[in-house]
Amino acid sequence: MNRLFNILTTLFLIALFASCSAKKSEPWNQEQLMPPEELAGIIKDSAAAKPLVVCIGPGALIKGSVDVGQTGEEPNLEKLRGLLAEEDRDKAIVLYCGCCPFEKCPNIRPAFTLLNDMKFTNHRLLNLSNNLKTDWIEKGYPVEDLTALD
Repeated sequence: MNRLFNILTTLFLIALFASCSAKKSEPWNQEQLMPPEELAGIIKDSAAAKPLVVCIGPGALIKGSVDVGQTGEEPNLEKLRGLLAEEDRDKAIVLYCGCCPFEKCPNIRPAFTLLNDMKFTNHRLLNLSNNLKTDWIEKGYPVEDLTALD
């Protein structure tokens, strides 16, 4: 009985270790994920200090955001590096993509890793876990005036 218990315990520990080591580590932590409603509130509040909001995906649709292009492509990642080169390392920065669900997004990890590597200390990722349309536009959050582009 004792031997069976030891074998089962060992198998359980091996399975637990394997599942923990198989989890993909993200370059951000939970505190660095900004809920969309939080950023929307900041944008709408004329008295609020505004972070630098950077679109790292296709098309800067969030009101006031800066577009650097899809940072899954090296030239656009370098554009992001150039944009941030002279910024204070404690500046509030919010990155967003929204092209697709987080687990599939080719843009958020390279961009967030770059900010980590550049030693920024106050950067966050907008938590658009589905996409920009679902998590921002359909909720009526502030977007750029697209009619001005016509």
